[in-house]
Amino acid sequence: MTGAEAGFLLLTCQLGNPDRRVLTTAQLRVLAQRVRQSAKPDADRELETNDLLAMGYSAQHASLILALLSEQELLEYYCQRGRRQGCYPLTWAHADYPAALSRKLADDRPGCLWYKGDLSILKQPAVALVGSRDLNEKNRVFAREVGRQAALQGYALVSGNARGADKTAQEACLRAGGKVISVIADELATKAERENVLYLSEEGFDAPFSAQRAISRNRVIHALTERTFVAQSALQAGGTWDGTVKNLRFGWSQVLCYADGSPAQQQLEQMGAECVDMDELKNFMALPTAGRGLFEEETL
Repeated sequence: MTGAEAGFLLLTCQLGNPDRRVLTTAQLRVLAQRVRQSAKPDADRELETNDLLAMGYSAQHASLILALLSEQELLEYYCQRGRRQGCYPLTWAHADYPAALSRKLADDRPGCLWYKGDLSILKQPAVALVGSRDLNEKNRVFAREVGRQAALQGYALVSGNARGADKTAQEACLRAGGKVISVIADELATKAERENVLYLSEEGFDAPFSAQRAISRNRVIHALTERTFVAQSALQAGGTWDGTVKNLRFGWSQVLCYADGSPAQQQLEQMGAECVDMDELKNFMALPTAGRGLFEEETL
């Protein structure tokens, strides 16, 4: 592990201690911006109080950052625990960190993604699938077909491993011989390794489920690929709606909604999503490209 990778972990991971006050994504973004704009310290020495003071931090905040960076022994112990359970860190500074997240999310990308499984799946072209936990039958068939076609057409499937649309599509993809990237919101260490599955977790490998984690990971799902399919969504409510609207606002990937005639689908279409029928899934490359939507019009 390089010094930069260790630094990201020390600043952003609780390292098994729920009372450890790490930097939020926003705070890490500010630190990264200030480091870029400052006269950087020599690469062969550690960050010091004067460096942080010169970046505009107060003495108190500088002390907190340096305290986090000093816990090297705790970091090594935590990583050893992770390795025993097949869990490894993937920080901004790692060569295999997804370029799509760096390009689309910039400083809002996760400082570290913990992973379990075959990391090479990240190199494969992929599409994403999101949707409600409680699916109508026709929407379930759509989610299943997205997963199956992803496998048949040589794409990995990115999803969130939740009940409903996520697991329906993931299992269909695996049954058809495909590969899955599952961005989870619960404890990574408890996941049994599966062939052709890569698990990603935005926080530590032992972090439990939380609603906030489920909402936060949506940006990772949407930004990892160039196309995101929406099998079903509630109108103006729930994680699927929230993640998809943010995608349409920030342009992380093209949004393709199942044309089920629902109020949510119609509203997302007005915002810039493309609507697709079941038959159109046979060739992802032939799907319609994104047009101008509501959020683009707002900027005119």
